[in-house]
Amino acid sequence: RGATARPVATSEPEAAKSSELMETLKTGSFFALWYLFNIWYNIYNKKALNAMNIPWTMATLQLFVGIPYVFLLWATGLRKTPKLSGDNVKTLFPIAMGHLGTHIGAVISLGAGAVSFTHIVKASEPAVSAVLSALLLGSFYSPVTYATLVPIIGGVALASLKELSFTWLGFAAAMLSNVSSALRGILAKKTMGGGVGENMNEQNLYAVLTVIAFIVLLPVSLAIESPAKVKAVWDAAVAAGNTPQYLATISLLSGASYYLYNEVAFLALGRVNPVTHAVGNTIKRVVIIIASVIVFNTPISTLGVVGSTIAILGTLLYSLSKQRFG
Repeated sequence: RGATARPVATSEPEAAKSSELMETLKTGSFFALWYLFNIWYNIYNKKALNAMNIPWTMATLQLFVGIPYVFLLWATGLRKTPKLSGDNVKTLFPIAMGHLGTHIGAVISLGAGAVSFTHIVKASEPAVSAVLSALLLGSFYSPVTYATLVPIIGGVALASLKELSFTWLGFAAAMLSNVSSALRGILAKKTMGGGVGENMNEQNLYAVLTVIAFIVLLPVSLAIESPAKVKAVWDAAVAAGNTPQYLATISLLSGASYYLYNEVAFLALGRVNPVTHAVGNTIKRVVIIIASVIVFNTPISTLGVVGSTIAILGTLLYSLSKQRFG
């Protein structure tokens, strides 16, 4: 009887190990997909904007593409439908505007300059977030955390100084994206408290913010880039040797990969601690910069490489310091 109990005792830790391995593999898969979809988005978005310089229309299309997908999930019951009151929507509206600003700023910046440069400037988001948190929330960090902002700001300044694809529009739009992203986080903290509505998990929150952002952006986009202008740009792109099928494919793929990378990001980041999240986010930026430089053969000056390296390492130090010291 004693001999038969031994295999049971050894199988329990084995089962725990197997379960742990499965969880690690699942998390690793989410991170891999997050990076992959993010690289796809940056490449397809830039290809679409290179062929057709209509950033407002492209940003609107990208917000729209994910909506039928999520409505299908809600309609079939594969995902619980969110239940929101009018007051809930009012609460979410300013956060959705932060979401919209983050997106439109990034798309305009990516259209105006190199993908790598947009991501170098976007590495300075923690500095923007620290300033806005102090001004709007009265929330102050430790001196160590503030010290890590120096390499971020210095690195971005260095990289911008001799950046071969520098444009003021690209820089300003990337900074708009930074400010909007920081405001989105601050407003969410300030207004949402213990959550809003029913069935509002992270994926549904992202979906609702996307729907609100799309409804607001559509009339603005139509006013700035009229259907006649969009048609003229499309015709010019076809005349330049792009097939209608190619233009439609890259535009739709930029939208699909935009929605999917955000959706998978929520799944990936919900499974890890803030330090892993910070490291993952930093590596993601490096991967996108390297991938875009290779795909688009972007020339980067030595100062650009040094500056972006300092800024990205500063971002990592900031995230780790904020976690450790507050």
